Parts: sequence; structure tokens; C-alpha cells
Amino acid sequence: MAEETPPVRPRRSEAQRHRGARSGFTTGACAAAAARAAAIGLLDGGVPESVLCRLPNGNDVRFAVTDGRVEGSGATRASHAVVVKDAGDDPDATNGARVTVDVRLIPAAAGDIVLRGGVGVGEVTLEGLGLAVGEAAINPVPRRNIRENVRAVGASLLERNGLDIAVSVPDGEEMAKRTLNPRLGIVGGISILGTTGIVRPYSTAAFRASVVQAVSVAARRAASSVVFTTGGRSERFAMGELSGLDAACFVQMGDFVKAAFSAAIKKGLRRIYVGAMAGKLTKMAQGLAVTHAWRAEIDRELLAACARETGAPPDLVAAIRAAETARFAAERLSALGLTVEFHRALAKRALRSLKENYPGDYRLTVMACDFDGKRIVRVEEGEAP
Repeated sequence: MAEETPPVRPRRSEAQRHRGARSGFTTGACAAAAARAAAIGLLDGGVPESVLCRLPNGNDVRFAVTDGRVEGSGATRASHAVVVKDAGDDPDATNGARVTVDVRLIPAAAGDIVLRGGVGVGEVTLEGLGLAVGEAAINPVPRRNIRENVRAVGASLLERNGLDIAVSVPDGEEMAKRTLNPRLGIVGGISILGTTGIVRPYSTAAFRASVVQAVSVAARRAASSVVFTTGGRSERFAMGELSGLDAACFVQMGDFVKAAFSAAIKKGLRRIYVGAMAGKLTKMAQGLAVTHAWRAEIDRELLAACARETGAPPDLVAAIRAAETARFAAERLSALGLTVEFHRALAKRALRSLKENYPGDYRLTVMACDFDGKRIVRVEEGEAP
């Protein structure tokens, strides 16, 4: 049998590996900047075209301000400011969001700052997010940061009056459809997020934060189980496998393995399931905390070992070792009728690696599906060597 040659793929250049170098800002940072600019508008009678904002990490950053205006006079005046979110090179669903803040005086309420959500900012409907049910989905750190920025410039206003601060995002409801908010029970818009104010390129910090929140909701709603999947197809597969579980149990962790497992262990969840395809299972077996394709190459020796273990011929094992993707291995082994054996070997390695990297008092099950989301194999913790 002639040696099988994998498809030729160019190696990623160093420039490609390091693409996405420009950081951006969170929705929370944009809201704080807009709120600060609007407060200045109330004080000075005009909203500035840019504003220096103190981020939660302590850094001062200048933001451009658009659509600034002050309306009314005396105790009835109100101020409006918009900061357009720039997520940098991060693939963020809320990039370009027009984070809008309206600030008005509250007479005879000295020192009070009332913070609320407007159009396009979601409302919390489930417990477990660190916010009360019925509140606007403005997370605790951005809430504090908005208030601090407003107090920094509006101290004289607050001597006699309170301030009503409404945060809105005109396209937020549509943007929220591309986030985890519907699963988290956040309805009507996006969340105002951010613990540092900065979004790192390809860190998808907002998504990671949403994964942690989703685990918290699962712990409240489902008590003991959580099912981690890496995307829509693997989630549909997992839901079919575990149809008896509440929908809140299912969390799309995407690439964020460490964040997901750390949150589940912290919340004391006793049963963890993982549903994934060959590529992500390989990354988990490698012990990667983040499985994004740009973080690390696939471990071709690991794939080759799994192929050899399933009885693949030496020339195919060599071809798999030279290939760039796990899919190459899965497709070639499928043609030999070795799909189940290969995925079982891969799932066992992933399970063992996950338990070693994230020890805790929980039982783990790893489920593998094909590229169409169809079941291949399920490995329970006791099966792993």
C-alpha cells in the first residue's frame, strides 16, 4: 500500500500567528466614558468631543464622544453622549455598538446616583449572575466604574442634586442574538461588561465572562450538572444525548476550557459532561486552557498515537503525523471503519487530561460527535486508563 499523502497546507506565517495585535475597550468602559462626558455636559453646558476616562484597571484613556448635547435648563436639564465601542482586533459581537448615556438631574436628592438600563441593554430574568432579577444587565464592575467617573467630574452637581444615569445601546437587542445572553436569561439586549475595561485581541473577554455567568446560572437552576460544548453542532448533539437535563445545564464554552471548568469546580457541580468534535478533543487532550486555533498547533503526534492504537496501517499513521488537522485523521480513519475506535482513544485522552488539569470532586463524561453533529462515542470517567 502506497504511503498516503495528506493535503498540502501552507504553514502559518509568524505574521498570521500574531495577527490581531490591537486591543479594544469593553462595553463597560464605553459606558463609563459616555457617562463622564454627559456629566461634564450638565456641569459646563456643553458635551466635550472627547473625554479622559479612568478604567477599572486604573489607566486613563481618552475616548471620542459623538452626538453630545444638553437640553433643557435649570433643574430640568439633561445631557446626552455616545461612545462607539471599538473592540480592537477582538472578534466581538458588540463591536461598533453605540453605547449611549443620558444623564439628568434629580432635584433634592443630594449625592444619589441612580443607574438604570435603557433600550438595548438586557434585563436579568434568572438568578446566578450576581445581579438581582429585574435589574439591568450592567455588571458590578462597570456599575462601580460608571459611578466613580461621574463622581470625579460631577461632585459639585451632587452637592444638591442626584443624577439619573440611563445606559442604552440602540442596536443592542439585535446584537444580543449573537451572544450567550438569551441562554443566560438576559432579555431585551446586551450586557454592559468588563472587569478591566480592556478587550485583548482574540481573548474574547466578553465571551469568557459569559461562560462563567452561564455556569453560575446552571448551578442555580440545575443544582449538580453542567454540559460543556464547543459550538452549536456539538451542543445540539449533547442535548440529544442528555435530553433529560434542563436547558440551563448546557453551556457553550467555545474555546475557554479553563474558564468553564474552573467555574464549575468553584460552584461545586458534581457532574460535568463535555461534547466536542475531534479537533477540540485533541486540544483538550493536549491540556490547553484555551483551544483557539491561533493559540497552539494541533498535536499531530497525539493524533498519530491514537491512530496507531486503533490499528491504522503505518503509512496512514505517518500521513496523520504530517497533516495539519484532526479532521484529516478522522476522515481517513472513517474510511477504514475505525471512527469509533479512534474517537474513543481521543476522548479517553481528553478526559484524562481534563481531570489532571482541573482536579475536583466531580465525575466527568466526554462525548464525541462527527462534523455533522452525530453521535460517535461516549466515554465515562471509569473507562479512562
